[in-house]
This record gives sequence, structure tokens and C-alpha cells, in this order.
Amino acid sequence: MIGAATADDADWITSLWNEVIADTFVTFTTEPKSQTAIAEMIATRPVLVLPDAMGFATYGPFRAGPGYAATIEHTILLSPRAQGQGHGRTLLTALMNTARGEQKHIMVAGISGANPGAIAFHAALGFQQVAQMPEVGRKGGQWLDLILMQKQL
Repeated sequence: MIGAATADDADWITSLWNEVIADTFVTFTTEPKSQTAIAEMIATRPVLVLPDAMGFATYGPFRAGPGYAATIEHTILLSPRAQGQGHGRTLLTALMNTARGEQKHIMVAGISGANPGAIAFHAALGFQQVAQMPEVGRKGGQWLDLILMQKQL
């Protein structure tokens, strides 16, 4: 059911991500992603996809420097038609298993305070809130809190 992304997935991943950027406060990002950037992401780090363009998950470095090499931050996005069906849990579990296989130790979730569903989702998967940074993001004329959650892999 879940597979590794290929270059052919770059188009729909770009489209999904850009919809989230344009239409929600789920991400603080305001600049659209380019298909070239997404293709590069697919070529350089783990990206897992659900069939039928229902969603994807990936991770990358949490911070620069060798001391943080075993700590990663993930992104998971589902299309609206895939939400509420357990696909997110399946996808993130597979991503955590991939990270464990690469000897990663901590997975971090940076979550917008405007996304309480994501906070509950991560808590249900064993992530613990370790910080709340009030009003560190700004989008659409609103100040947004950043919630940091983490899980030891």
C-alpha cells in the first residue's frame, strides 16, 4: 500500500503541498513549492507515498551540525479524501520504521497551533509535547504558535 516516492510523484506532491500552503494555517510557509524542489527532495531523502495521490510523508534534518544527525523533523500531508481513515497513522508508522532503519533516534513534529487535529494525531502515536513557542509564525495576518512534539524511535 505505501511505497517510496518516484520522480513521477513530484507533480501531485507539489500540487497537494501548495494547496495546503495557500489554503491553511497548517504550515507557516507562504511560498509555493516548485516541482523541481519536490523532485530534488524525492531524490535526496526518504519520501513515502500512499496510492492514488492520497498523501505523503518525509523527513529531513532537524538542525544542521553533526550533533543533531540522529534527530529528524518530519512532514506528513494527506489529501482531504484520505483524512480520518487511518491512512495518516499507517503512513507515519511506516516513516518511523524507515527512520529507525537509518538509525535515527528522535523524530520531531513542528505543528501549527492552529492545527489541533495534528496535535491529537501525534499524541495518539506516542509523540509528547516538549515546547510551545507563542506567536513565532505569521501568516495571513495572524500570529501563530509553534508546538514542538517529539518521539523517541
